[in-house]
Amino acid sequence: MDLEREPVRNAESLPQYDVAVAYRVYPGVSKPSRGLPFDDDKLHQAEICLSSFKKSLGSLRVKIWAIIDGCPVTYEDMFRRYFDLEDLVIVNTQKIGNAGTFAEQMNILLSQSDADAVYFAEDDYLYMPDRFRLLLDFLYNGKDVQFVTAFDHPDYYNLSLHDFPKWLQIYENYHWCNAASTCLTFLTTKKILAKYETVFRSYERRNYDVSLWLSITKYRIFNPGSWARYALKLDLSMLYALLKSWLYSWKQNLFGRQARLWGPIPSIALHLDRYHVAPGFDLATQMHAEDQHLHRSNL
Repeated sequence: MDLEREPVRNAESLPQYDVAVAYRVYPGVSKPSRGLPFDDDKLHQAEICLSSFKKSLGSLRVKIWAIIDGCPVTYEDMFRRYFDLEDLVIVNTQKIGNAGTFAEQMNILLSQSDADAVYFAEDDYLYMPDRFRLLLDFLYNGKDVQFVTAFDHPDYYNLSLHDFPKWLQIYENYHWCNAASTCLTFLTTKKILAKYETVFRSYERRNYDVSLWLSITKYRIFNPGSWARYALKLDLSMLYALLKSWLYSWKQNLFGRQARLWGPIPSIALHLDRYHVAPGFDLATQMHAEDQHLHRSNL
Protein backbone atom coordinates (compact mmCIF):
# COMPACT_ATOMS: atom_id res chain seq x y z
CA MET A 1 0.00 0.00 0.00
CA ASP A 2 1.32 3.42 -1.00
CA LEU A 3 -1.02 5.48 1.16
CA GLU A 4 0.65 8.14 3.25
CA ARG A 5 -0.80 8.56 6.71
CA GLU A 6 -0.58 11.25 9.31
CA PRO A 7 0.99 10.14 12.62
CA VAL A 8 -1.30 8.99 15.39
CA ARG A 9 -2.05 11.83 17.81
CA ASN A 10 -3.46 12.03 21.26
CA ALA A 11 -6.91 13.48 21.85
CA GLU A 12 -5.60 16.88 22.90
CA SER A 13 -3.72 17.40 19.63
CA LEU A 14 -6.39 16.15 17.22
CA PRO A 15 -7.42 18.72 14.60
CA GLN A 16 -10.63 20.59 15.30
CA TYR A 17 -12.08 20.03 11.82
CA ASP A 18 -12.52 17.11 9.42
CA VAL A 19 -11.44 19.12 6.40
CA ALA A 20 -10.04 22.56 5.60
CA VAL A 21 -11.50 24.11 2.44
CA ALA A 22 -10.12 26.97 0.37
CA TYR A 23 -13.01 27.99 -1.89
CA ARG A 24 -12.29 30.59 -4.55
CA VAL A 25 -14.89 32.64 -6.37
CA TYR A 26 -14.82 35.44 -8.92
CA PRO A 27 -17.69 37.48 -10.42
CA GLY A 28 -17.38 36.40 -14.06
CA VAL A 29 -19.02 33.50 -15.91
CA SER A 30 -16.50 31.25 -17.64
CA LYS A 31 -16.90 30.46 -21.33
CA PRO A 32 -17.87 26.79 -20.73
CA SER A 33 -20.67 27.95 -18.40
CA ARG A 34 -22.25 30.18 -21.00
CA GLY A 35 -25.38 28.62 -22.39
CA LEU A 36 -26.17 26.96 -19.06
CA PRO A 37 -29.01 28.09 -16.77
CA PHE A 38 -28.47 31.40 -14.97
CA ASP A 39 -25.40 32.31 -17.04
CA ASP A 40 -26.53 35.95 -16.91
CA ASP A 41 -26.37 35.99 -13.11
CA LYS A 42 -23.05 34.77 -11.72
CA LEU A 43 -24.02 35.46 -8.11
CA HIS A 44 -27.04 33.18 -8.41
CA GLN A 45 -25.06 30.54 -10.27
CA ALA A 46 -22.37 30.69 -7.58
CA GLU A 47 -24.95 30.35 -4.81
CA ILE A 48 -26.47 27.30 -6.47
CA CYS A 49 -23.04 25.69 -6.37
CA LEU A 50 -22.29 26.78 -2.81
CA SER A 51 -25.68 25.54 -1.60
CA SER A 52 -25.01 22.13 -3.15
CA PHE A 53 -21.54 22.05 -1.58
CA LYS A 54 -22.95 22.77 1.88
CA LYS A 55 -25.52 19.98 1.48
CA SER A 56 -22.85 17.58 0.29
CA LEU A 57 -20.76 18.24 3.41
CA GLY A 58 -23.53 16.91 5.63
CA SER A 59 -22.41 16.75 9.26
CA LEU A 60 -18.68 17.12 8.56
CA ARG A 61 -16.80 19.70 10.61
CA VAL A 62 -15.45 22.14 8.03
CA LYS A 63 -13.21 25.20 8.24
CA ILE A 64 -13.61 27.25 5.09
CA TRP A 65 -11.67 30.14 3.62
CA ALA A 66 -13.69 32.04 1.01
CA ILE A 67 -11.26 33.65 -1.43
CA ILE A 68 -13.33 36.39 -3.05
CA ASP A 69 -11.49 37.81 -6.04
CA GLY A 70 -12.78 41.25 -6.98
CA CYS A 71 -16.39 40.45 -6.08
CA PRO A 72 -19.07 42.76 -4.64
CA VAL A 73 -19.83 42.46 -0.93
CA THR A 74 -22.90 40.36 -1.79
CA TYR A 75 -20.54 37.40 -2.28
CA GLU A 76 -19.31 37.74 1.27
CA ASP A 77 -22.92 37.77 2.48
CA MET A 78 -23.56 34.61 0.47
CA PHE A 79 -20.87 32.67 2.35
CA ARG A 80 -22.09 33.98 5.70
CA ARG A 81 -25.54 32.54 4.98
CA TYR A 82 -24.12 29.05 4.64
CA PHE A 83 -21.30 28.87 7.19
CA ASP A 84 -21.04 29.91 10.84
CA LEU A 85 -18.76 32.84 11.46
CA GLU A 86 -16.39 30.82 13.66
CA ASP A 87 -15.87 28.37 10.78
CA LEU A 88 -15.49 30.98 8.03
CA VAL A 89 -12.65 33.26 6.99
CA ILE A 90 -13.26 35.83 4.26
CA VAL A 91 -10.19 36.55 2.13
CA ASN A 92 -10.62 39.47 -0.26
CA THR A 93 -8.28 39.69 -3.24
CA GLN A 94 -8.31 42.31 -5.96
CA LYS A 95 -8.73 40.56 -9.31
CA ILE A 96 -5.53 38.53 -9.04
CA GLY A 97 -6.96 35.89 -11.37
CA ASN A 98 -6.87 32.13 -11.60
CA ALA A 99 -3.18 31.58 -10.87
CA GLY A 100 -3.18 34.16 -8.10
CA THR A 101 -6.16 32.70 -6.26
CA PHE A 102 -4.76 29.17 -6.61
CA ALA A 103 -1.54 30.44 -5.02
CA GLU A 104 -3.65 31.88 -2.20
CA GLN A 105 -5.29 28.48 -1.72
CA MET A 106 -1.86 26.88 -1.46
CA ASN A 107 -0.71 29.44 1.10
CA ILE A 108 -3.81 28.98 3.24
CA LEU A 109 -4.03 25.20 3.20
CA LEU A 110 -0.33 24.64 3.84
CA SER A 111 -0.20 27.09 6.74
CA GLN A 112 -3.44 26.14 8.53
CA SER A 113 -3.48 23.65 11.40
CA ASP A 114 -7.25 23.15 11.66
CA ALA A 115 -7.47 19.92 9.65
CA ASP A 116 -5.29 17.22 8.12
CA ALA A 117 -7.46 16.87 5.00
CA VAL A 118 -7.45 19.84 2.62
CA TYR A 119 -9.79 20.63 -0.26
CA PHE A 120 -9.28 23.00 -3.18
CA ALA A 121 -12.66 24.25 -4.39
CA GLU A 122 -13.71 26.39 -7.35
CA ASP A 123 -17.00 28.23 -7.65
CA ASP A 124 -18.45 26.31 -10.60
CA TYR A 125 -19.12 22.81 -9.28
CA LEU A 126 -22.42 21.19 -8.30
CA TYR A 127 -22.23 18.49 -5.63
CA MET A 128 -24.39 15.52 -4.84
CA PRO A 129 -26.03 15.78 -1.38
CA ASP A 130 -24.33 14.06 1.58
CA ARG A 131 -21.58 12.60 -0.58
CA PHE A 132 -18.50 14.59 0.37
CA ARG A 133 -17.84 12.28 3.30
CA LEU A 134 -17.25 9.47 0.79
CA LEU A 135 -14.38 11.44 -0.75
CA LEU A 136 -12.85 11.93 2.68
CA ASP A 137 -13.36 8.32 3.75
CA PHE A 138 -11.86 7.02 0.51
CA LEU A 139 -8.84 9.31 0.90
CA TYR A 140 -8.03 7.66 4.23
CA ASN A 141 -9.33 4.14 3.70
CA GLY A 142 -8.81 3.42 0.01
CA LYS A 143 -5.75 1.59 -1.25
CA ASP A 144 -2.83 3.72 -2.47
CA VAL A 145 -4.71 7.03 -2.44
CA GLN A 146 -2.97 10.40 -2.35
CA PHE A 147 -5.39 12.63 -4.30
CA VAL A 148 -9.13 12.43 -4.93
CA THR A 149 -11.28 14.30 -7.43
CA ALA A 150 -15.06 14.48 -7.08
CA PHE A 151 -15.55 14.86 -10.84
CA ASP A 152 -15.83 11.91 -13.22
CA HIS A 153 -14.49 13.88 -16.17
CA PRO A 154 -15.75 12.73 -19.61
CA ASP A 155 -12.21 13.17 -20.94
CA TYR A 156 -11.38 9.98 -19.05
CA TYR A 157 -13.42 8.12 -21.67
CA ASN A 158 -12.81 10.26 -24.76
CA LEU A 159 -9.15 11.34 -24.85
CA SER A 160 -6.17 9.16 -25.72
CA LEU A 161 -4.33 10.78 -22.79
CA HIS A 162 -6.44 8.62 -20.49
CA ASP A 163 -6.26 5.47 -22.62
CA PHE A 164 -4.24 3.26 -20.29
CA PRO A 165 -4.99 0.23 -18.08
CA LYS A 166 -7.18 1.29 -15.17
CA TRP A 167 -7.40 0.07 -11.62
CA LEU A 168 -10.77 -0.05 -9.94
CA GLN A 169 -11.64 -0.09 -6.27
CA ILE A 170 -15.13 -0.56 -4.90
CA TYR A 171 -15.84 1.51 -1.82
CA GLU A 172 -19.24 2.42 -0.36
CA ASN A 173 -21.10 1.30 -3.51
CA TYR A 174 -18.97 3.52 -5.76
CA HIS A 175 -16.35 2.50 -8.26
CA TRP A 176 -13.13 4.49 -7.85
CA CYS A 177 -10.84 4.68 -10.85
CA ASN A 178 -7.29 5.99 -11.13
CA ALA A 179 -6.77 9.00 -13.41
CA ALA A 180 -3.90 10.81 -15.08
CA SER A 181 -5.16 14.32 -14.39
CA THR A 182 -8.07 16.44 -13.25
CA CYS A 183 -8.89 20.12 -12.81
CA LEU A 184 -7.85 22.22 -9.80
CA THR A 185 -10.69 21.09 -7.55
CA PHE A 186 -9.37 18.16 -5.50
CA LEU A 187 -8.87 16.60 -2.07
CA THR A 188 -5.65 15.52 -0.37
CA THR A 189 -3.88 15.83 2.98
CA LYS A 190 -1.70 18.69 4.11
CA LYS A 191 1.30 16.36 4.36
CA ILE A 192 0.91 15.10 0.78
CA LEU A 193 0.24 18.60 -0.54
CA ALA A 194 3.50 19.79 1.03
CA LYS A 195 5.37 16.95 -0.64
CA TYR A 196 4.22 18.11 -4.10
CA GLU A 197 4.18 21.83 -3.32
CA THR A 198 6.85 22.71 -5.88
CA VAL A 199 4.89 21.04 -8.67
CA PHE A 200 1.64 22.77 -7.75
CA ARG A 201 3.43 26.10 -7.38
CA SER A 202 4.44 25.88 -11.03
CA TYR A 203 0.85 26.79 -11.90
CA GLU A 204 1.65 30.29 -10.67
CA ARG A 205 4.40 30.42 -13.33
CA ARG A 206 1.99 29.58 -16.18
CA ASN A 207 2.19 25.81 -16.12
CA TYR A 208 -0.98 23.99 -17.21
CA ASP A 209 -3.11 22.11 -14.71
CA VAL A 210 -2.96 18.97 -16.86
CA SER A 211 0.84 19.26 -17.06
CA LEU A 212 1.38 19.44 -13.33
CA TRP A 213 -0.92 16.48 -12.79
CA LEU A 214 1.01 14.45 -15.38
CA SER A 215 4.20 15.16 -13.44
CA ILE A 216 2.54 13.96 -10.24
CA THR A 217 0.81 10.85 -11.63
CA LYS A 218 3.57 10.21 -14.23
CA TYR A 219 1.26 9.09 -17.00
CA ARG A 220 2.38 9.60 -20.64
CA ILE A 221 5.45 11.69 -19.83
CA PHE A 222 7.85 8.78 -20.54
CA ASN A 223 5.84 7.36 -23.46
CA PRO A 224 7.46 8.19 -26.84
CA GLY A 225 4.45 6.76 -28.62
CA SER A 226 2.23 9.42 -27.09
CA TRP A 227 4.59 12.18 -28.17
CA ALA A 228 4.72 10.80 -31.73
CA ARG A 229 0.95 10.36 -31.92
CA TYR A 230 0.27 13.93 -30.82
CA ALA A 231 2.92 15.25 -33.22
CA LEU A 232 1.46 13.34 -36.18
CA LYS A 233 -2.04 14.58 -35.36
CA LEU A 234 -0.73 18.11 -34.84
CA ASP A 235 -2.38 18.04 -31.43
CA LEU A 236 -0.47 21.06 -30.17
CA SER A 237 -2.41 21.35 -26.92
CA MET A 238 -1.28 17.91 -25.77
CA LEU A 239 2.25 18.41 -27.05
CA TYR A 240 2.46 21.65 -25.08
CA ALA A 241 1.08 19.86 -22.02
CA LEU A 242 3.79 17.21 -22.19
CA LEU A 243 6.50 19.78 -22.86
CA LYS A 244 5.39 21.97 -19.98
CA SER A 245 5.42 18.97 -17.69
CA TRP A 246 9.15 18.63 -18.37
CA LEU A 247 9.87 22.36 -18.51
CA TYR A 248 8.40 23.08 -15.08
CA SER A 249 8.75 19.78 -13.22
CA TRP A 250 11.63 17.81 -14.67
CA LYS A 251 13.00 17.00 -11.22
CA GLN A 252 9.66 15.53 -10.16
CA ASN A 253 9.40 13.66 -13.46
CA LEU A 254 12.82 12.06 -13.04
CA PHE A 255 13.25 11.73 -9.31
CA GLY A 256 9.95 12.41 -7.57
CA ARG A 257 7.61 9.79 -6.24
CA GLN A 258 4.55 8.91 -8.29
CA ALA A 259 1.21 9.64 -6.63
CA ARG A 260 -2.23 8.23 -7.35
CA LEU A 261 -5.24 10.33 -8.27
CA TRP A 262 -8.66 8.69 -8.02
CA GLY A 263 -12.19 9.66 -8.98
CA PRO A 264 -15.67 8.24 -8.27
CA ILE A 265 -18.06 6.56 -10.68
CA PRO A 266 -20.71 7.94 -10.83
CA SER A 267 -19.56 11.50 -10.34
CA ILE A 268 -20.00 13.19 -6.96
CA ALA A 269 -19.58 16.68 -8.44
CA LEU A 270 -20.42 18.23 -11.79
CA HIS A 271 -18.34 20.96 -13.39
CA LEU A 272 -20.42 23.78 -14.87
CA ASP A 273 -19.03 23.09 -18.32
CA ARG A 274 -21.61 22.36 -20.99
CA TYR A 275 -18.95 20.72 -23.16
CA HIS A 276 -17.78 18.30 -20.47
CA VAL A 277 -20.68 16.75 -18.59
CA ALA A 278 -20.06 13.75 -16.35
CA PRO A 279 -21.52 10.52 -17.79
CA GLY A 280 -25.08 9.78 -16.70
CA PHE A 281 -26.01 13.36 -15.76
CA ASP A 282 -28.02 16.17 -17.33
CA LEU A 283 -26.25 19.30 -16.14
CA ALA A 284 -29.09 21.75 -16.83
CA THR A 285 -31.58 19.49 -15.04
CA GLN A 286 -29.29 19.26 -12.01
CA MET A 287 -28.87 23.02 -11.93
CA HIS A 288 -32.62 23.63 -12.08
CA ALA A 289 -33.21 21.07 -9.33
CA GLU A 290 -30.69 22.81 -7.07
CA ASP A 291 -32.26 26.17 -7.92
CA GLN A 292 -35.67 24.85 -6.82
CA HIS A 293 -34.20 23.64 -3.54
CA LEU A 294 -32.59 27.03 -3.03
CA HIS A 295 -35.87 28.77 -3.73
CA ARG A 296 -37.78 26.58 -1.26
CA SER A 297 -35.18 27.07 1.48
CA ASN A 298 -35.44 30.84 1.08
CA LEU A 299 -39.22 30.92 1.48
